[in-house]
Amino acid sequence: MPTDTKRIRGPEVSQSPYLFVGKPAAVSLPSHGASGARLDGRQRDQVDVRPVFVRCGLVSQAKGSAYIEAGNTKLMCCVYGPREMERKDETDMKCGRLTTDMRFAPFSCLERGAWIQGSQEKDLSLMLHESLQPAVCLHKYPRSQIEVNVMVLENSGSVLAHAVTCASLALADAGIEMYDLVLGCSIRQDGASYVVDPSYTEESSCSSVSGENQGGLTVAFLPSLNQISGL
Repeated sequence: MPTDTKRIRGPEVSQSPYLFVGKPAAVSLPSHGASGARLDGRQRDQVDVRPVFVRCGLVSQAKGSAYIEAGNTKLMCCVYGPREMERKDETDMKCGRLTTDMRFAPFSCLERGAWIQGSQEKDLSLMLHESLQPAVCLHKYPRSQIEVNVMVLENSGSVLAHAVTCASLALADAGIEMYDLVLGCSIRQDGASYVVDPSYTEESSCSSVSGENQGGLTVAFLPSLNQISGL
């Protein structure tokens, strides 16, 4: 049989590397308002976010692109368009359409294992769309479609908030007219204590006291207009 030169010839018997990686243990957050240090050294009950690194224009094939790092959370966003719509009905002709697609790379976290979009990614794509649409001047792009694709390269917490910021910068890099940039931020409540820009361990942790108030909140904010576009 002819040799397939395009296929990587690996060993006949192999094991997944995830078998040798242990899942992080759940960490209990103090629920009585103690302002102690977090696992990464940041302070609890304070606006203490991770250092952020941003760079635009990395993908030459896209109309606009942006890359963001917040701690170990790494995301890449590409914007394509405006391009002509495939469907042409009366509602689509009056203003443009914004489509968003957010996905996790198979190596981004322990739970992922394929490129197929799951239910969590569909929900995140919808929330990303709701956060970006009020800031884009879609009425200036009739019969056009703008595509926003976000890829999570490493999930270390607060991926939706940083995806909002990264996508907003990619839209600006693509020259899409916007009312304002959109900035995202997340907070996690655990009883009487809260953490800003939670990490993946803090998002998946359990409360030490049952019955306490728990929950997470992500806000998309337009700083110049002083308005909230997504909640």
